Amino acid sequence: MKELIELFSMFFRIGGFTFGGGYAMLPMIQQEIVIKKQWATEEEVLDYFAIGQMTPGIIAVNTATFVGFKRRGIVGAIVATLGMIAPSLIIITIIAAIFDQVINNVMVQHALSGIRIVVVAFIAQGIYKMGKPSIKGKLTACLFVMAAILLLINVSPIYVIISGALIGLFAKHNERGAK
Repeated sequence: MKELIELFSMFFRIGGFTFGGGYAMLPMIQQEIVIKKQWATEEEVLDYFAIGQMTPGIIAVNTATFVGFKRRGIVGAIVATLGMIAPSLIIITIIAAIFDQVINNVMVQHALSGIRIVVVAFIAQGIYKMGKPSIKGKLTACLFVMAAILLLINVSPIYVIISGALIGLFAKHNERGAK
């Protein structure tokens, strides 16, 4: 029961205090799971993010669900997911109720512009932290550059993910054949 409460509260904090959507949440998820809780290694968390990205839905919610499942099965998945979405549900309900009254407020506009740039910094930090251990050689560096270019020219992320998977499988197959 204690671990279920930890799962809920950890993902509630992440969901409640990270602005900017799924990718902005990834560094905080990584910090909590790898460093604070030591529930997974850096590489395992990168795998969780990859699975969260390639499954339908919001990457942060998918990742929370996967982490919850790995820790405590179906109940853990449900608890982690509820923890992740509860803050957004509460906050968006409040915002929806007062939106028309505050959206044109100059102070609100200034606050939002400040939040936007901080979110970009969170995403950049996440890219750096996840990219550093993922790029292990020339092939993965080339794959990173290729994926970035394809995404910049608006190739569907699903095609980029499938391409990465196929290149990874092909490279591993060739590596085995060379031995």
